[in-house]
Amino acid sequence: MAREPKRRRRNPEGEGLAFAAAYLEHDHILGMTTGLCDAGARLKWAFDPDPRKLASFLGKFPWARAARSFDEILDDGAIGLVASAGVPSDRGPTGCRVMSAGKDYFCDKAPFTTMAQLRAARSMVTRTRRKFAVYYSERLHVECAVRAGELVREGAIGRVVQVLGLGPHRLRKATRPAWFFERAKYGGILCDIGSHQFEQFLYFSGATDATITSASVGNFSNPDKPEFEDYGEATIVGNNGTAGFFRVDWMTPDGLSTWGDGRTVILGTEGYIELRKYVDVARGTEGDHLILVDGGGERRLDLRGKVGFPFFGLLIDDCLHRTEHAMSQAHAFKSAELCLRAQAQAKNISPS
Repeated sequence: MAREPKRRRRNPEGEGLAFAAAYLEHDHILGMTTGLCDAGARLKWAFDPDPRKLASFLGKFPWARAARSFDEILDDGAIGLVASAGVPSDRGPTGCRVMSAGKDYFCDKAPFTTMAQLRAARSMVTRTRRKFAVYYSERLHVECAVRAGELVREGAIGRVVQVLGLGPHRLRKATRPAWFFERAKYGGILCDIGSHQFEQFLYFSGATDATITSASVGNFSNPDKPEFEDYGEATIVGNNGTAGFFRVDWMTPDGLSTWGDGRTVILGTEGYIELRKYVDVARGTEGDHLILVDGGGERRLDLRGKVGFPFFGLLIDDCLHRTEHAMSQAHAFKSAELCLRAQAQAKNISPS
């Protein structure tokens, strides 16, 4: 993967791709916006129907203008891209509106909660030739994961045999909005935070499709929220024979120094890579640790601040030049399709 061009830097008022941020429901919009601005895009508008969310966002990006409505953004011919992190069940339909207005779309994961939404987005991409990009932050915005992708592509561990993913999250139950616990709005745990894991499996394995061999979900600790799932797991086999397993959950204990001990292990025929993304448990609070073991020995790389996030600069170039280097549309949609398929076939293992 190409590294982020060094010429790029935060550019609040300069030339280049102008974009808007709309529907600010999830704080991932802050990472999405920061990534684009740091890579050289120009944030022009911000919109949310909740004035408190809008004011909070503008406090962090004060050069943006507050749009009076979403239509004001869609009607602005200078806007090339709309970034959005609305309620998950609204993300796909919002993207179709954006693409229909002739703009590219960049949304938080999970992009869809139903197969019908995915079909509609695929159809709109075909009709309009606009982009529907997805912020799979657990790979795109983690430096050790970026470096792992480079190492895999360089053949550092041989042919990938299995990808193992662990995606624990802290619930912070009292702070969550009502929709967070409504199945129709968040889509289920494999659809929601599981979307990161399916995307990483496809990327690191090089598979373009996969068969879901088993999937399970459960509610173990939140009986007062009957539509909520706090545990999920799945096993998959890629169309190139690569195996995958992941576990996601909302059970991170309060004693952990960050929101979740996310890890990925990539097993190859000539070595393996382990990513300790967000924390080095009991050793330090910083993440971005990559462990590489191969025929030459053991190496530990601390990568925070040393790799960068090339996805954002590549996405800007793709929007400006109609190329496809940041992430293929097929990959973004296939990742979403797999999490929807797994969620649909998942066995409920909640305690009776």
